This record gives sequence, structure tokens and C-alpha cells, in this order.
Amino acid sequence: MNMFKIIKNEPDYDEYLKRIEALMEKESLSTDEEDEIELLAKLVEDYEECKFPMDLPDPVEAIKFRMEQEDLKPKDLIPCMGSRSKVSEVLSGKRSLSLKMIRNLSSKLGIPAEVLLKEKGRGFSSEDCIDWLRFPITEMLKRGWFEGFKGTLSQAKEQAEELITCFAAPGGQNFLSPALYRRSFRQGKRMDEYSLAAWRIRVCGLAKEETNLPAYRKNRIDRKFMTGLAGLSYMSDGPLLAKEFLNKNGIHLILERHLQRTYLDGAAMLMPDGSPIVALTIRHDRLDNFWFTLCHELAHIATHLDKDGEESFFDDLETRADSAKEDEANKWAMEMLIPNSLWDKSGLNAKSSLSEVKHFADEIKISPAIPAGRIRRESGNYSLFPSLIGSKKLKPMFKLV
Repeated sequence: MNMFKIIKNEPDYDEYLKRIEALMEKESLSTDEEDEIELLAKLVEDYEECKFPMDLPDPVEAIKFRMEQEDLKPKDLIPCMGSRSKVSEVLSGKRSLSLKMIRNLSSKLGIPAEVLLKEKGRGFSSEDCIDWLRFPITEMLKRGWFEGFKGTLSQAKEQAEELITCFAAPGGQNFLSPALYRRSFRQGKRMDEYSLAAWRIRVCGLAKEETNLPAYRKNRIDRKFMTGLAGLSYMSDGPLLAKEFLNKNGIHLILERHLQRTYLDGAAMLMPDGSPIVALTIRHDRLDNFWFTLCHELAHIATHLDKDGEESFFDDLETRADSAKEDEANKWAMEMLIPNSLWDKSGLNAKSSLSEVKHFADEIKISPAIPAGRIRRESGNYSLFPSLIGSKKLKPMFKLV
């Protein structure tokens, strides 16, 4: 037998076994024959593993077997499982192993991860570096982000790795780790990366549920596009119309309240399929803030996103622009909402009257909140025109609680 091939059927399997048996009966073997036996044995083993796969042992039985080998008592497992009661419940089959327990048992007792996880070939990955308890579990639980989980906060923290891994699953592995994505921050205070990662996962999960959007066409966001968008602000339900308008152009518009220590007004991101997301927090529930932030994030999509390796922008618009890109997005947003030529001609400023601002907005058919907000921003006087900026309109409109 000079040539060998992968075994694909019973006759070949029987033939190889007979050949191995014949070689083994010889009193002495040449080097070539020894090599032949080794190769045939490997081919037979591969066929047997495929044809007659062995089930992994039961995780609890594997733990008990290792305890017997090492002469361990239940109390010796407390460091791996957390308490005497948990050890008892696991060994009696009343409690499932958590991922944290599995990691500890695999590390300290040397039980293969695939046995404890009951998945052949499964091991642990780069998530080992994640501090799961740094995620804002209390707030995530309160908002109902752990779908199907009905336990207490204490139980949620105990199962943090499983819950957050499941929460992040729709977005893929790169959505899980706070350090695994390229992003640009515009911030006055330091953003907590774990809270930001949780918020980002939530936003992308909501975007993924929007399955009826057409494909986004690059360079779609131009002046004509933005003029049409700004014109929607003239309508009483303009923000809702803006969402519909963006969706019909392949852009997700997601509203999700910010988490503590994120200080976010908005973000621009890309989904794995390349579709863009504008996410707004409505941290300041005002129409002027909505329209400016929306256009600021659209500026990032139109001019910055997916260029120079940028995957996402996270913006706290209370802070001054800290980069050329942020300054460019600010100017772009203002120009698209009100062209500078019209703004300069209007002569509006901090001394303008309420009626003058409203008259200008009516003339160019946009919400008066937009010129009022621009005056407030440019003058730095945020006490101006409180009746025009549309306070407390958005959360009821989008049913945000």
C-alpha cells in the first residue's frame, strides 16, 4: 500500500485496520513500515472521531471526578464558586455553573473549558481582560436591557458576564470590549468607557432591529438632502418626520437616553454592514438642541466617518470643539440649517425681538427654535428666547421615559 487517502467509508476503514494488523504481526519493521503504521493509525483515528464522536462528560461529574483525584472537599471549592451554599447547589445539580465559576474551575482545577462549557473545542477568548462589574449593571437592569432576566440586582451582578455577553451578542464580538473600537470623543468630562460601551451596544442593537431600511448610498448627504431635512423642522411633528426621512435614505436614527458618566448629546457610528447610525440622547430636551445635534452627527457621516480609520464619534456638545473635525461639523451643521448668506442678511442677534426671530423662521420655513438656538449659541447667552426653543417636546414625542 503505497498511497493513502482520507477514510470516507467502512470498506476503506476495514482495509486500513487489516493493514495495521498485518504490520503489527511482523517480528520487525522497517522505518518506512513504522511510518506507515503511524499514518494509518492517524487516518483511522480521524475517521473514528468523525463517525463515532464521544460526548463530553457532564460538567458536575467532571468536577466530582477531579475532587476525588485531588482529595478535595466541597469547602475547597468555595474560592471557585463563591460560597458554601453555591458549591452545594452546583454539586447537587440545583444551580448552573456561571462563566465566572467555569473560569475559576478551569484555572484552579485544570478541568478543560470545553467540558465545563459542554462545547467541543470551546475555550476562553479576549474577553478575559474585561472587568464585567464595571458595566453600569444597575442602570442596565432598571432599563430592562437584560432581556428575559427576572432576577435581583445581586443576581445580575453575579451573572454579569453571561448577561452582558448575551446583551452584546447581536452586534458581534467587537461591540463588547470598551477597547475594541476606534472612536473619537468630544468631551469636557472624562467619559466612562464601560458605560459608553453599554450605551453603544444598546443603540446598535436597536438599529439592528430596523430591518426594512434600504441600502445607504454614499455621498447621499448633500445640500439638497439637508435643505429637505431642515424644512421638516417647520412641522409640529418635525423630529418624527426626520426619523422617517433618514430611514428612507438608509440612515438609522436612534434615540436612547445617555447613561451616567457618559455626558453624551449624540453619536455617529457605522453598523457592521456599513449602514450609518445617528444616535441622540435628548440629554437636553429642546428642539434647538435636537436639530443642531442631528445635523452635527450627519456632518460626521458625510465628511468624516469611515475615513482615516474612524468608526464612531461621541459628542458632548456642551464643550468647545476640540479638533478640526468637530469644528468643521459645527460649521457644517449651522450652514445646512441656515445658510450663512441668509443668516448674515437677517441681522439677527442677542438684541433681536421674539417676533423678529419668528418672522425670519417663517420666511425660510424652519422651526423658530433653530435661529433662536443659533443666537443663544453664538452669544453664549442661554437664557434668551426660552419660549422658542421647544423645551420638553421631544421625550413625549418619542415616548422616552
